[in-house]
Amino acid sequence: MRRIAVIGAGRWGQALAFALGKKCDVVITSRHKREIAGFVTLDEALEREWIVMAIPAQAVRGWLKKNYGFKDHRILVAAKGIEADTGAFLNEIYEEYVPQSNLTYLSGPSFAKEVMQGLPTALVLNSRNRMAATEWSELFPDFIKTYVSTDVVGAEIAGAYKNVIAIAGGICAGLKLGENAHASLVSRGLVEMARFGRQFGASEETFLSLSGAGDLFLTAGSKLSRNFRVGLGLAQKRGVDDILEEIGEVAEGIGTARALYRISRTNDIYLPIANEVYEILEGKDPMESLKDLLNRRRD
Repeated sequence: MRRIAVIGAGRWGQALAFALGKKCDVVITSRHKREIAGFVTLDEALEREWIVMAIPAQAVRGWLKKNYGFKDHRILVAAKGIEADTGAFLNEIYEEYVPQSNLTYLSGPSFAKEVMQGLPTALVLNSRNRMAATEWSELFPDFIKTYVSTDVVGAEIAGAYKNVIAIAGGICAGLKLGENAHASLVSRGLVEMARFGRQFGASEETFLSLSGAGDLFLTAGSKLSRNFRVGLGLAQKRGVDDILEEIGEVAEGIGTARALYRISRTNDIYLPIANEVYEILEGKDPMESLKDLLNRRRD
């Protein structure tokens, strides 16, 4: 039986601990002590060979710098996001501390609430070391169907980008623009995501898979999505801090929108939806953004 530690005890970390605990001996830890089953100290967690990193994307670099020393761990990265301040992908950050061959990245449609209920879904384990991804895939319970991919960059981009489109989906719903508008938004969001991915060598196929379309369709239209709920709040012209206080958790799309805006300006990539989300987060009126999207001249 594999001995796994989950680092990060938010809803997603707890959901993964529950799922992996069906086949493995799993403990969990976080910055603050929690009264949950299997909770241990960070030092105890890092003694285990198999580590699930469920730390929010914007906190990863600081956490690794402060807390981590490589001990031949096999790491499964469960967060999805792009670092706002630098535009760095998570694989670039982790590879500063962990050999590439020891890293695997989780992607695909997966609300924590439904995983905790044991409801079926399918996920992708992405690694440049196919054997590492395969070994992780075998540890998941029967109610989670797993696939293996080597397109780490594509999975990273898809998993991060869909959170931004989910914010846009929430804005669309909050403004009561209708189902036609929502379908148009999500489909164009998928095109935009794939355009961005091509810039960084991602496979087109990834964006039509569970990692791309699957995760996007899930999060861009459901109130179970934190990022969708951020969009609902923005449509009501509420402040970001107020929205996040109500949600009570990190919404990765906020930091990723800022990262995408930065990258698009630096690399001259056309990202109309992501950039309008950024502008709304910075205070632009959502209806003005809608007008600008409808009046744009490029596809």
